[in-house]
Amino acid sequence: MHGEITIINARLFAPDTAEGFTADGFISIAAGRISALGPMAGYVPSPAAEVIDARGDLVMPGLVNGHNHAAMTLFRGMADDLPLMDWLTQHIFPAEARFVTPEMVYWCTRLAAAEMIMSGTTTVADAYFYEDEAARALVESGMRAVAAQGVIDFPAPGVPDPAENVAAAARFIERWQGHELLVPAVFAHSPYTCSSRTLVAAKELARARQVPFFIHLAETGAERALLAEKWQGSPTSYLHSLGLLDSQTVCVHAVWLDEHDIALLAASRAAVVTCPQSNMKLAAGIAPVAELLAAGIRVGLGTDGCASNNDLDLFSEMDTCAKLHKVQALNPAAVKAREVLRMATVQGAGLPGFAGGGVLAAGMPADVILVRLDQPHLTPFYAVDNLVYAASGADVQSVIINGRLIMADRKILTFDVAEAMEVVRRMAAEVGGIRHPL
Repeated sequence: MHGEITIINARLFAPDTAEGFTADGFISIAAGRISALGPMAGYVPSPAAEVIDARGDLVMPGLVNGHNHAAMTLFRGMADDLPLMDWLTQHIFPAEARFVTPEMVYWCTRLAAAEMIMSGTTTVADAYFYEDEAARALVESGMRAVAAQGVIDFPAPGVPDPAENVAAAARFIERWQGHELLVPAVFAHSPYTCSSRTLVAAKELARARQVPFFIHLAETGAERALLAEKWQGSPTSYLHSLGLLDSQTVCVHAVWLDEHDIALLAASRAAVVTCPQSNMKLAAGIAPVAELLAAGIRVGLGTDGCASNNDLDLFSEMDTCAKLHKVQALNPAAVKAREVLRMATVQGAGLPGFAGGGVLAAGMPADVILVRLDQPHLTPFYAVDNLVYAASGADVQSVIINGRLIMADRKILTFDVAEAMEVVRRMAAEVGGIRHPL
């Protein structure tokens, strides 16, 4: 059941204004949606509502993490400072083969949910193996999610026979379709780990079940060179030739694109999620975000998993995204703070499978966060642009998802975070290379 909540005495996020917020406002929530908002002069108390006095905090839409492998919290810091292919083939894939179990996915996703909630993320696109357990952990935490079962052409956790990879995804979709908080999806790992036959079958499943289709695309120069040698084209043109690009396809990373690739993505109405910190850490490159936005392509922002980031703080990701593209272009206006805020809110919420919203307006899903502004690093606060350049996830005080209070005054109300940390610590003690987990 959804109770009524009213937030009073708040600054309300309004990115289309000069400052990006309006002062001294209220926002009312009922039945999981925003029912009313405006200046305090128009506030009419409801005896049925729980009242939260924001005392000048900023109320804004919850952040949307467009790409994550939440269970990979177990591998945070396990194999740092390596090229992507060495990192994957010599460290991550072997560790996954040895340590990924249903229990691991459940508890490590639970820990990731705590980190995301506490840093203001209300919605996540997750993709992994044993995704049923990830879905269960996310739903129990109260988060909204698009959860995608991984498809890959070699023996994987939960799917030891690669011939069953698409069938396993079909069973996952059947179990979760129609859930209030979670949309199931298909995640084909990449063009270099899935055959053309698998890619086409995975996309056909997504189309038949009317669910989103996610894929890592053009993450590295090595991937682009491999596809050019094998298929005489770029990774993007390869997906296009297979008929995989449409409005329900989400291409993650999309670093190594040329003008023709961008044109293909725009014409197909496919979406892109950029993960700048992961791409920087693995030295994969810099996605052409300014060009993608200029082409009218939907661009969301993601952290990727903890193993290649190493945190899930979207405020930090926004800061990196804005500054990275400025220095690359030698242009301080290359990707502006408001554009990055849109990527983490309304653009992210508009990605395939997501609930929509990402704005404060009557009728929108009640996924909102309260950000404490009364602290030194956010004083003075002239405009919401400062969120991108100065705020962090630790500034988030309270979180409401689907009209339900999930975190109040930095305390998660839906599950025991200390328990999740302790379980993951015990698991980490068994992972090779981590001798003294804290």
